[in-house]
Amino acid sequence: MSADKHLQSWQERFEMAEAMQPLLGKLYRNQGVEVMIYGKPLLNASTIEIIKAHRLVRRHVGEKLRLRESFPFVQALSKLAVKQCRVDIGKLAVNYWRDHTDVSEIESYMAKELADAIDHADDVAPRDVVLYGFGRIGRLLARLLIERTGRSNKLRLRAIVLRGGKKGDLEKRASLLRRDSVHGPFNGSVEVDEENNAIIANGTYIQVIYANSPDEVDYTKYDISDALVVDNTGIWKDEAGLGLHLKSPGASKVLLTAPAKGAIKNIVYGVNEGDITPEDIIVSAASCTTNAITPVLKAVNDKYGIENGHVETIHSYTNDQNLIDNYHTADRRGRSAPLNMVITETGAAKAVAKALPELAGKLTGNAIRVPTPNVSMAIISMNLNAETSKDELNEYLKDTALQSPLQNQIDYTDSTEIVSSDLVGSRYAGVVDSQATIAEGKRAILYVWYDNEFGYSCQVVGVMQTMLGLTTLSLPA
Repeated sequence: MSADKHLQSWQERFEMAEAMQPLLGKLYRNQGVEVMIYGKPLLNASTIEIIKAHRLVRRHVGEKLRLRESFPFVQALSKLAVKQCRVDIGKLAVNYWRDHTDVSEIESYMAKELADAIDHADDVAPRDVVLYGFGRIGRLLARLLIERTGRSNKLRLRAIVLRGGKKGDLEKRASLLRRDSVHGPFNGSVEVDEENNAIIANGTYIQVIYANSPDEVDYTKYDISDALVVDNTGIWKDEAGLGLHLKSPGASKVLLTAPAKGAIKNIVYGVNEGDITPEDIIVSAASCTTNAITPVLKAVNDKYGIENGHVETIHSYTNDQNLIDNYHTADRRGRSAPLNMVITETGAAKAVAKALPELAGKLTGNAIRVPTPNVSMAIISMNLNAETSKDELNEYLKDTALQSPLQNQIDYTDSTEIVSSDLVGSRYAGVVDSQATIAEGKRAILYVWYDNEFGYSCQVVGVMQTMLGLTTLSLPA
């Protein structure tokens, strides 16, 4: 191919990606349809991100998906009366082109494949959400909720609750939402309404409320009712503490973004969200590490059986560590986080049993905090009940990442060059690094990357939707 042809090919792809954008936006805003390509969401994606999403299909099926092959599917989708669902046009297109050579049957094919979502009843009322705390997880949850802004959005961020309230606090909070040293700038506009003590982000009006205790707020004063309060502070972890939220008028349910104590259900979305009942008013979304390892452990246990194992977490430093050596109540955590590897404890291995009871008592765990600001790794060493090999285990996990009910939790890479910073922004609970897999006989070791901030936040949103009965149909199945 000549130099001019390369440029012409790029121009054609770019223009087709640009043509996709308004169709994708209207599908979401008007019909509640989220379009994906092999799990990669295209909501608010740039032209370059759309092109890259198509190239990533090669990882899954061995060849890239061309935009001219997928664009007719977006056009056909925009003509169908589909509502409130996720549609993976990547999978639909790849499956179609395996058996067809022209576009003549695409519309009838789409109508058949998406029959369950056509004229899907949209009678579920939107629900109010309050973020109690606005730290790393709180701000990422805000980004995820705001990116869904539209008439069909069912999760509506109404308020954030903070301690403090000193002069200039509101602008500083807004600034932290606008800019993030790890995840980059906010995709849109953030304004401050000083008079009404609010932040407006991409048209979403977010009331900022100052309180020192969960039971101090009357949400009904802000026209907030029957709200799900998402506690990101980590201060209250038991039923008594989290129950304080329910004393506030306008709050009806509480979700903790940390492991809970006592009998509170610890939920890993994709694994045991079915345990949530309408009567559950306090739920935990467990920890980032528990979310990263549980889906992979479930997949392995379902096929091979796990006799026992050990999980070693190589975890990025967190806000509770010190920048420089200083007093800390916990062992070793007082030493400078950017300068040291710090051995610490993790309850993630034991917490797996709360989401996956069949592994109770079978796992041990430990953690090492390392000088990186985000993205962690779990090294899972297992004794299995059945023999396997590296190739067999990798092929099974690749298929699980593509075709199983865990496809939204588990990602898979066969890159020989991937490093931690490449996974910043990953929406998966965990990413299996197949090049590092070790398996021989009944012994296996897996290396699982995870964005301990963003990937975990995506899992939290899934639990939020389940608690509020806002589950979304995903097609193709």
